[in-house]
Amino acid sequence: MPIIEVKNLCKSYSRREVLKNLNLSIDRGDHLYIVGENGTGKSTLIKLLLGLLSPDSGEILLSSVKKNQIGYLPQQTEIQSDFPASVREVVLSGTLGGKSVPFYTAKDRLLARDMMKKLHIEDIERRSFRELSGGQQQRVLLARALCATGGILLLDEPITGLDPVATAEFYHIMEQLHHEGVTIITVSHDVSCAVHYGNKILHLGHGEYFFGSSAEYAHSPLGQRMLAGGHCHD
Repeated sequence: MPIIEVKNLCKSYSRREVLKNLNLSIDRGDHLYIVGENGTGKSTLIKLLLGLLSPDSGEILLSSVKKNQIGYLPQQTEIQSDFPASVREVVLSGTLGGKSVPFYTAKDRLLARDMMKKLHIEDIERRSFRELSGGQQQRVLLARALCATGGILLLDEPITGLDPVATAEFYHIMEQLHHEGVTIITVSHDVSCAVHYGNKILHLGHGEYFFGSSAEYAHSPLGQRMLAGGHCHD
């Protein structure tokens, strides 16, 4: 049974149809990449998956996980980058999802410690988040998202603003998490890396739509047209 199933999903804004009869399924351990041009509904789909928007019609079915258990890594903003808290405080805050009171348990602290070790940031846990490099900040926010998740990560353009070294490190971390069985959904403009690292592709386009395996996408006319533009830097 899929961990997420989207059936005939439709969403419009002011009579402009953004998503029409969208169907897809995500199994536990999948790494789905959502690609496509701007304005094709990628951000809308994220908000629908997180429960921040309601569909006009159709449904999103979640199996064994609640919407507040999806670890979400949004696009970085200046406000996020300048957040005046320690690395440990930022990571630990990921455990608050779904809680009615902001209270940390011993289990929460252990989880935060484990996630910092997993992402190799335990040695900077006392440093201020805003003093870190872009790559370090992204690792911290990813550790925070892992603390919030029931096994699903949703990443929105996670490598935006990262230098080539930090980008390669981030892709390596994603590959490790995927191999460990974490279910990952990544929105990206980098189609070649999507095919390289993901096992499923959802392409949202203006009048074009594809959902299937990375291999199927790479051999489709749409995929070949998109892949002609560049190569993945891993």
